[in-house]
Amino acid sequence: MYPSFIFCPRGSLSGITMVHHSGSIQSFKQQKGMHTSISEILKEKTLKSSRRSLPCLAQSQTHPENLNHFLSVPLSPEPKTYSHSVSASCAHIIPPPTDTGQDVYMEERETGDFAPKTDETHHVQQKPVSRGKLEARTESIQGNPSGLMFRDGKKRIDYILVYKKSSLQVEKRCTFERNLRAEGLMLEKEPSLTNSDILFVKIHAPWDTLCKYAEQMNIRMPFRKKCYFRDWKKKNMGSQFQLRFRQLKSWLPRNPMKLDKEALPDLEETDCYTAPFSRARAHHFTINNRETFFSNSTRSRIVHHVLQRTKYEDGKSKMGINRLLGNSTYEAAFPPHEGSYKSRHPIKTHGAQNHRHLLYERWARWGIWYKYQPLDLIRRYFGEKIGLYFAWLGWYTGMLIPAALVGLFVFLYGLFTMDSSQVSKEICEANTTIMCPMCEGNCSSWTLSDSCVYAKVTHLFDNGGTVFFAIFMAIWATVFLEFWKRRRAELTYDWDLIDWEEEEEELRPQFEAKYSRKERVNPISGKPEPFQPFTDKLSRLMVSVSGIFFMISLVLTAVFAVVVFRLIAMEKFASFQWEFVKKNWQFATSGTGVCINFMIIMSLNVVYEKVAYLLTNLEHPRTESEWENSFALKMFLFQFVNLNSSTFYIAFFLGRFAGRPGDYNKLFNRWRMEECHPSGCLIDLCLQMGVIMVLKQIWNNFMELGYPLLQNWWSRRKMKRAGEQNNSKEGLPQWDRDWNLQPMNAHGLVDEYLEMVLQFGFTTIFVAAFPLAPLLALLNNIIEIRLDAYKFVTQWRRPMPARATDIGIWHGILEGIGVVAVITNAFVIAITSDYIPRFVYAFKYGPCVDKGYRHEKCLRGYLNNSLSIFDMNGLKNGSYQNQYCRYRDYRAPPWSPEPYDFTLQFWHVLAARLAFIIVFEHLVFGIKTFIAHMIPDMPKDLSDRMRREKYLMQEMVYEAELEHLQKERKKNGKRYHHEWP
Repeated sequence: MYPSFIFCPRGSLSGITMVHHSGSIQSFKQQKGMHTSISEILKEKTLKSSRRSLPCLAQSQTHPENLNHFLSVPLSPEPKTYSHSVSASCAHIIPPPTDTGQDVYMEERETGDFAPKTDETHHVQQKPVSRGKLEARTESIQGNPSGLMFRDGKKRIDYILVYKKSSLQVEKRCTFERNLRAEGLMLEKEPSLTNSDILFVKIHAPWDTLCKYAEQMNIRMPFRKKCYFRDWKKKNMGSQFQLRFRQLKSWLPRNPMKLDKEALPDLEETDCYTAPFSRARAHHFTINNRETFFSNSTRSRIVHHVLQRTKYEDGKSKMGINRLLGNSTYEAAFPPHEGSYKSRHPIKTHGAQNHRHLLYERWARWGIWYKYQPLDLIRRYFGEKIGLYFAWLGWYTGMLIPAALVGLFVFLYGLFTMDSSQVSKEICEANTTIMCPMCEGNCSSWTLSDSCVYAKVTHLFDNGGTVFFAIFMAIWATVFLEFWKRRRAELTYDWDLIDWEEEEEELRPQFEAKYSRKERVNPISGKPEPFQPFTDKLSRLMVSVSGIFFMISLVLTAVFAVVVFRLIAMEKFASFQWEFVKKNWQFATSGTGVCINFMIIMSLNVVYEKVAYLLTNLEHPRTESEWENSFALKMFLFQFVNLNSSTFYIAFFLGRFAGRPGDYNKLFNRWRMEECHPSGCLIDLCLQMGVIMVLKQIWNNFMELGYPLLQNWWSRRKMKRAGEQNNSKEGLPQWDRDWNLQPMNAHGLVDEYLEMVLQFGFTTIFVAAFPLAPLLALLNNIIEIRLDAYKFVTQWRRPMPARATDIGIWHGILEGIGVVAVITNAFVIAITSDYIPRFVYAFKYGPCVDKGYRHEKCLRGYLNNSLSIFDMNGLKNGSYQNQYCRYRDYRAPPWSPEPYDFTLQFWHVLAARLAFIIVFEHLVFGIKTFIAHMIPDMPKDLSDRMRREKYLMQEMVYEAELEHLQKERKKNGKRYHHEWP
């Protein structure tokens, strides 16, 4: 009898449950009106294929006739696990290697009993001759490069452990390694050529061990060649059109962004149905070669699974490589890279040496920055989690192209209409308009025409296209997220993640150590585990929240310090001796303030990371994913507030509390509050965003690439010195070179996602003030993709290939940023920019009130209307030649019955601003909601394909089972027959 087993097509919504032979046959017979007795099936003489499955079987590479030749892999008995203590005689004595096959270490003895046997009779799956070159190329890339084998040259290295001879954790290490051998793994040790205190433990997983744990982990493996279903109507009606379209397409130049298919290996499993592997059903799977059936990343994932669940001492929680890394039993644990990423021979003529070399040539090189990313190859080498990050980054970069083009168009519109702008003309021609002094005492009055350049630059970003661009970016953010859901669905289907469910994670060692005395039964596993009481969890959460608010208050304190600096700098620059600085005091004040703010931001980011780390550890999260999500949320809150607090101040508070001449509001009764330029405050916000965005991107890119390069350069220098001392002329083995690379940062992909999410916020939240933000983000991301690729391929050790179905908590953060962006842009347009005051003037107070709105002509006299008059004789200090000066506000003149009170126009503008905020938010939120409902999360053709494959898999499994049963009966010499409905 066969054990229970589940077959699922790639991307299917649910599996097809197969039980024992009788149960499986009965289930299919009941669906098709067949007999319910298995003896009746065996009495039939012939076996006929179902007509519905003939087209699929004709396209399949693996036919049912060949399946019975593959023998089932025998079930190996469960190995015994050693959990007792080991004596300290586990020494580091390294005698010279012998030819007897015995291990060179006293505590280790490799007998070769677990060596996989290669039986060519099992390799029965044949392929067409036309695919011979691609198959040979695939096997050459997946082959065993030098430096990745055991000393016998046959066993592949699947994982590397590193420890120091001087480590005192000898007993734990010896027990752990003995238990690894008991689990079926093979170990071999090698000394480091660059450090005499370092030893490497090479781990190999034999075929039986791989099959055993692949079955336990429900790893899906290739089952049958896919057949793609097309509607017969579309096939008949569209044949001529498709033929002509292909002919026309062949005449057009090839898309330069696409990678050459000949440059990439044939990734067979992407075109096959898959099912959870089972040793009892091994004859169903497409096993052409045992050495390449499980990919390198899958082998590493299986070994990592064993390492996480192997004991090193007696006790419930005394297991796992993570705990051994934490107590310095081992220094590092990582899967090896597949050889060097460089080759002496060109890849076009000699091909790729390995997948790492192929990734470098087709992904990480700067010369192919315009090419699409080989996502399938990235996923194959680094795992689905890292593959999804680069897929999301590439999708985000591609979606930035239309946003960047529209933003550039808005900027160019402002550039071309800068000289024809009515407001800029009036400011540049206002030679007789005397503005009130910017400070008391040494400051003198100034003419409005002195700020002509400032007014023209303001028009570049505050023009008629600002509102349109803000609405466009709000809709763009929704479209980006909705279409990313569709793209993610396609990737999860192509990468066989539809039915994948995240495994039950093991508890963090810190959590177990803290709450080992309190236990409760896990509702999933049914086993007792440490438990954190609700009161303890709540108290720790409150302390963590208090810490978050304290750090936010620290940010606000830093912003307040920058505000004080701007007030002091404003007075100094306004009364500066140098005429150029005195004339452009607005630029000088904003520029110096932004630079100092940037230095404070980067300094506090270092503090925030350590505080977030401490607060997250204080909460004692239960699992690593909970720890990562909590840490990511804190880092985002800290850096988002740190990055945008000063921007919020400039956007919504700058110039709102300045007062008026003769009655200015002063900070500490000393410094006068800063006020906006007569052309508006938007240019200050634009300057703030532009400088911080550019400087932060340059700094991040330098730190991402420069710091690992310097560390690896120093490591290579030490390696060269050690090589000279050892007089070793041979190249270092792969494990030694990987050990001298930098490990992937402890936070995983948190830093990578955080950088891009903060950039997404900068691109959307204040985009109305800086339409060039999407263009800068696009240019940065083009560099970022190749920078990260170069870092992953050449500068970092190979991370453990992990699986994931989405980008995790970051998707929710992106949706929250999209909501905040709508509200923020509404306030920026209504309050920060002068769009609403100009709009009210044109329709209510301008020369076109009775003639209709005609754009710039209707803004004649707007500048004079927006400036109030002040009598300078009321000033206490200073003597001025002119009696009256102008200032930016809507107040009554000094000769009115109620001097300096707000005019009716002030209240009209205020009401229009509030009305615009309400209308803008409701309109944009309505459009966003409509678009979100109109765009399904999964494409319809993908849904139909999954349902079609589910149906075809039922046919295939049914026929394969009957064929296998027929052959077994024939071998036994019993008569059989089959009845087909």
